[in-house]
Amino acid sequence: MMVYASLFAALTVVGAYIAIPFPFSPVPIVLQNLFVLLAGLLLGKKWGTASVAIYLLAGAAGLPVFAGGTGGIGHFAGPTGGYLLGFIPAVFVVGALGGRKNNGALIDALAMTAGSLIIYATGIFWLQLHTGFSLSKTIMVGMAPFIPGDVLKITAALFIAKKLRPVIHLHNDPS
Repeated sequence: MMVYASLFAALTVVGAYIAIPFPFSPVPIVLQNLFVLLAGLLLGKKWGTASVAIYLLAGAAGLPVFAGGTGGIGHFAGPTGGYLLGFIPAVFVVGALGGRKNNGALIDALAMTAGSLIIYATGIFWLQLHTGFSLSKTIMVGMAPFIPGDVLKITAALFIAKKLRPVIHLHNDPS
């Protein structure tokens, strides 16, 4: 499972490199959250959280793992710091709700929706503190434009999890 946790940390890095900036928002479109949600589904709350912690610690140490190939502890104080910090409770909740071998697509989708809402909540809170925007403006620049993409990411994650879950659980079987 340690290898899988490391693999998902690396995939989260790849997802961060795929960053599309919005001209009206300090928050770019990224694929990080896809891999955070998948880590929860496929690795469960313990190893999924370990995966995200590895990713965040690497970034805090200065490795170029955050959006656009940047790094450093200062990112946690910047406008996207709340989203990054929200990955930890999000992956834990997704793993707790959806990280089971026999879950159906509905449970997995609800778990990832809960995880996404946690990321949005921490991200919006921090973005509002950082920018001084009103709550409605913060939602308009830090959440609303990302919802369609997140629906697509959750849909893709459902298909990916369906294919990978048997393989990962086969290797995780203690018998």
